[in-house]
Amino acid sequence: MSIEYNNIDLTTEPDINLFIDGRSTPAIAGGYFDRLDPSTDLVASRAACGRREDAEHMASVAVANFHTWSTTDVTERARILRHAKALMPKYRDRFAQLMLKEIGAIHEWVDFNIKVAAEAIEAAVELALRYPFVPSKMDALDSYTVRQPVGVCLAIAPWNAPIVLAMRAVVFPLAFGNCVILKASELSPATHSLIAELLHEAGVPNGVISVMTNAPEHSEEVIASLIANPSVRRVNFTGSTRIGKIIAGLAAQHLKRCLLELGGKSPLIVLKDANLQLAAKEAVYGAFLNQGQICMATDRIIVEQAIADEFIDILKSMMVDLVAGDPRRNGVKLGPVASPSIASRLSALIEDALDKGATLLAGTPRRGQFIDATLLDHITPMMRIYSEECFGPIAGIYRVDSPEEAITVANNCEYGLAASIFTNDLTLAKDMANRIESGMCHINSSTVKDDPAMPFGGLKSSGYGRFGGNACVDEFTEVRWITVAPP
Repeated sequence: MSIEYNNIDLTTEPDINLFIDGRSTPAIAGGYFDRLDPSTDLVASRAACGRREDAEHMASVAVANFHTWSTTDVTERARILRHAKALMPKYRDRFAQLMLKEIGAIHEWVDFNIKVAAEAIEAAVELALRYPFVPSKMDALDSYTVRQPVGVCLAIAPWNAPIVLAMRAVVFPLAFGNCVILKASELSPATHSLIAELLHEAGVPNGVISVMTNAPEHSEEVIASLIANPSVRRVNFTGSTRIGKIIAGLAAQHLKRCLLELGGKSPLIVLKDANLQLAAKEAVYGAFLNQGQICMATDRIIVEQAIADEFIDILKSMMVDLVAGDPRRNGVKLGPVASPSIASRLSALIEDALDKGATLLAGTPRRGQFIDATLLDHITPMMRIYSEECFGPIAGIYRVDSPEEAITVANNCEYGLAASIFTNDLTLAKDMANRIESGMCHINSSTVKDDPAMPFGGLKSSGYGRFGGNACVDEFTEVRWITVAPP
């Protein structure tokens, strides 16, 4: 059942403190920063200005509680996390209120976040239950390996899918017995903080989960301090490639392993024998869900020339109602982009493409942070949009003459997160999927696809490491070899 905003109290601006040792705690130096509602420019939330000394305190609290949580039986950790999953409906309206005000989310996007976050909790639990950390018959073994939790993990989550991506960032390490410090996004501090409140109500002990909020100008200080802290042993970051490179560099300086899920410019390939109605529907979904502010968003629509015009006509007919507006209004399917700087960058990408010969098929000039679904045809390598990630409600048409050329265009990009192929020839599709340079590839479905039980991550500048699946075990545990010799 979807959320209706007219049933939710949207009048309050919650003051958010740091979450440390199970309590709401003001920052040591005091002070709060405001997050503005992208639809109204009114204050959406007010969060504590954490600094270096707060980061150091959080790390000391987390490491002090690590032994108790790491030695808690995995079945008990599973019980607690499944209780958190059961609490998700109770928190639904509060999450909806905060996501609307902090990032301008439409209610379908809130529903998506809640659903996939619950699935992420279950996937983490099931994975941890399959990997016991201690051999069942240790005394009978003279040489064995054991998996153990690593310690304190730093989770840095983004604003665009604030429930899914923050929950994923914390529940996988928690399930394996680690303590977690969640560095909240400056654009969704209240939404991220609510996740810790939910987990704490579910029974996650004091000190095991902490949340750091900070003003934008203090992000570098806070993150550098946490990565450098000897108690922090793993880092996971979801966000832009530019910041991911900085995170990776800091982690390397301190010999700390990190999981990076970064930017994308996902291609959706439509071959001439494809089901064009299905391809168009999935392209619209992938390109414009959450205003295109998704790492897996369909950024490039690569279409065989023989059916390009027919496909575009179908695509345009499905975009008629995708006019950006305040999500509080009934019928609005596209909200605002998250910040004025994002809106300005997207306008510059559109203007550059039009100046260099692209054709505008859908979309109008932006209105502040409101940008209608925009479709551009005849994209060429001379345009910035050919290679730069959009991360907004813009999709480009790339016309090709063959499947081979489609693969070349798809791979001619620094990113490699997700991809889609639409064709009735499944043999050809599987061959193409094997040759496309992406961490994930979907045949006859959208680039935006999420199954927390499967390995999620990218290639090239889209990062390294994986959430979900068996590969995730290595991200949040250590393998040790132990031998026993007679005395």
